[in-house]
Amino acid sequence: MSEYEFDLFISYSRHGSVQKWLLNHFYGRLRECLADEYGSLSVYLDRQMPSAVHWPSNLRDALQRSKIMVQLLTPPYFQSSWCMAEMRSMQAREEMLGLAGSGVSSQGLIYPILYADSENFPEEGKVRAWRDFKDVAYPDPCYQQSVEYNKFHQKVKELARDLAQLVAQAPPWQPDWPLVEVPQPVLMPTPPLPRFE
Repeated sequence: MSEYEFDLFISYSRHGSVQKWLLNHFYGRLRECLADEYGSLSVYLDRQMPSAVHWPSNLRDALQRSKIMVQLLTPPYFQSSWCMAEMRSMQAREEMLGLAGSGVSSQGLIYPILYADSENFPEEGKVRAWRDFKDVAYPDPCYQQSVEYNKFHQKVKELARDLAQLVAQAPPWQPDWPLVEVPQPVLMPTPPLPRFE
């Protein structure tokens, strides 16, 4: 393969309520809004992996073949070695291209969305302008029945416009995009079988 496979890669921590919010509300609504406005853009979410794949390789390959990374920011995001490897890989790509700095363009390939807190982020988590979703960060399914859900839908619709513009400006794919090594998965040892005497 010698091209992008995904337009967007969603990077998030599995700790806290953000994963529930992502699955109950954000992912589906984002795909709908992207389709309404621009046709379908492909969005990678790690929950779509086929059975029996080596998931660290799947994540790494998906990130390397994605145009834009969408970060869902929470304090645990910056404590996750997986999330940090994803972020630093995309930052290395930006640096390689002269993006998101004082160089040619301040617009980068990482699109941060603030889900929670921000006061406890490290400095590297505060240097980009994010889109604030804290006021619509309700993870439970019943949120869809509330009047407030219209506000959430409007925010996702505006986000979809931004993301589609970024995707359209993405640089051509390169096989040598840098990847920061991700940690090996922690595998629990198999418990010993009881001995029968």
